[in-house]
Amino acid sequence: MSFTFEPARTRIVFGRGTAASVRTEAERLGATRVLLIARHGGDKVAAELDGLLAARFTGAAMHTPVEVTERALALLKDHGADCLVSVGGGSSTGLSKALSVRAGVPQIIIPTTYAGSEVTQVLGETAAGLKKTRRDAAIQPDTVIYDVDLTLDLPLDITVTSSLNALAHAVTARGNENPLIDAIATRAIEGVLHGLSGNPSTVDARTELLHSAWLAGTCLASVPMGLHHKLAHVLGGTFGLPHAATHTALLSHTAPADLAERIHDTATRFGAVTSLRELGMAESDLSRAAEIAGHPDALRILTSAWRDVSTV
Repeated sequence: MSFTFEPARTRIVFGRGTAASVRTEAERLGATRVLLIARHGGDKVAAELDGLLAARFTGAAMHTPVEVTERALALLKDHGADCLVSVGGGSSTGLSKALSVRAGVPQIIIPTTYAGSEVTQVLGETAAGLKKTRRDAAIQPDTVIYDVDLTLDLPLDITVTSSLNALAHAVTARGNENPLIDAIATRAIEGVLHGLSGNPSTVDARTELLHSAWLAGTCLASVPMGLHHKLAHVLGGTFGLPHAATHTALLSHTAPADLAERIHDTATRFGAVTSLRELGMAESDLSRAAEIAGHPDALRILTSAWRDVSTV
């Protein structure tokens, strides 16, 4: 056993109604002018920020295209914003990270889905059809506010694919030599699968899914990205496939055998797409995707996920 562990510096605020603390959390970071990144669900947070709100950007896009970041950065500078608050899913979170690391301003993330990326120092950006990922302590969000109430109206299909996206982070980390990360990953996996085992629309299920996504993201922050995430980034950045749905289609083909069937059964029970073919991926593009991924098992797994057949 050999490992190095450096806990993240992100402050976590978890509960119901916690979005009401956003102004207090922003002032704690020394904010005087906040740029709010939010499309849906941002009105409540905007009202809570009140006089701190300097401007609002609503154009966050999937896979964090650099041209979108440049537009948002110009808005940040024009309004003299000294803090970022992001409300939404992975697109809003990714844009906040990209802006924070460029402008050197603190950020508060308020996730409304179950991605888990909000607690990582990982940023994936897309330029010229390629998605590149980097890790940097400067990317790490300062505060994450988890408000269960903001997830209650998340549509069921997004709830399922977003939760399986979080599950992918934990699956990658399970079995890590760091016993803490292994334990967190195991807890996150069981939490996601249990939260989806019944009616995921209840408050109890939403709570379990949200804290499981936090645990899964904590795992992602502590381990290198494996083949699963490499493939997901290639399929998203180069071929434009939707991020969470792509994780869902890939996961039962990249997960260990003891989890693969449970994951596939969970996805199909809710009618989630379980093949790359259904997401619009052309079979003729599989070889190119595998080449970009640069892994000897890439084509086999991509073919399996395209056909939706077992890799075993």
